[in-house]
Amino acid sequence: MNSKKNGLSPAQKKRKRHILTAVFVAAAFLGLLIALHNNPLDDSGTVRLKKICGYLLLGTSVVLICGTYDKLLVLPKELWQSRRLIWRLAKNDFRKRYAGSIFGAVWAMIPPIVTVIMYWVVFDRIFGQHTIQLANGEELPYVVFLTAGLVPWFFFSDALNSGTASLLEYNYLVKKVVFKISVLPIIKIIAALFTHLFFTAILLVIAVIAGYEPSIYWIQLIYYTAAEFLFVLGLCYATCAITVFFRDLQQIIGIVLQVGMWATPILWDINMLQNSPWIVLIKMNPMTYIVNGYRNAIFEKQWFWYHFYSSTYFWMATILMFCIGSLIFKKLKVAFADVL
Repeated sequence: MNSKKNGLSPAQKKRKRHILTAVFVAAAFLGLLIALHNNPLDDSGTVRLKKICGYLLLGTSVVLICGTYDKLLVLPKELWQSRRLIWRLAKNDFRKRYAGSIFGAVWAMIPPIVTVIMYWVVFDRIFGQHTIQLANGEELPYVVFLTAGLVPWFFFSDALNSGTASLLEYNYLVKKVVFKISVLPIIKIIAALFTHLFFTAILLVIAVIAGYEPSIYWIQLIYYTAAEFLFVLGLCYATCAITVFFRDLQQIIGIVLQVGMWATPILWDINMLQNSPWIVLIKMNPMTYIVNGYRNAIFEKQWFWYHFYSSTYFWMATILMFCIGSLIFKKLKVAFADVL
């Protein structure tokens, strides 16, 4: 009787207990790592702030996961069950963007390339900033530094804009009772990923031309791409659901992206703010972690676990964002068909 009342079979209850136990164990282990980790080069005040932020995010994530476990599990299950459909729709979406044009998908590559060239001409040729000095004193060609920052930002911007508008664009599918609308944001992000992979290849070619030989550190680009994918996916589940009821959000996101590009160390080096109080706020931007990660992988040759606090903060923020996005999407989707 209790199993029926709670809606869970004994086997499902047992699995739930095991998963929640694993969450508590993982959280305790991570909390211990945060407590014990010590970098002698860090300022004591900064370390204290990092630890406090880490514990706040960790505690919030655990409470949210445990309190809404059954609701959070729905979305990942739907995505896994629809993985073949997602892949097929993502390919069709990418082709559809440029259907009927003479050059087809080539148009997806032109605007970002023009943007990179424009910034390079302005900063390198006109203002004479041919190189930029890294924290270790190494001189880096500015075009490599610039491209390594723009490539992940282009993916984030494209994925967020298209993912936010996914329900509006595919409103005819939203109205179908049997269609799982939860797949719509992810197919737009995968379609944006196709273009991103092309630009990542161009970035590596530019790095080789600039004298940076391929290294084992480059494999981290897979990690940073996956990290960015998951972060923007969680964000898009929240924004696409809210946009159905508040269309102005798309315009607001456009403005935020314009400001965000300058608030992220893309055109400038974050080490310029070492003694500035603004550096804490800049580092709280999850895209700072991704942009710096691309640069660490390509020319600074640092593994992601070297930046312990940044990695911990990013993943807890991503998990929290995915949980919040999933809950907002699930809460609002019952009214999507009526509004659209």
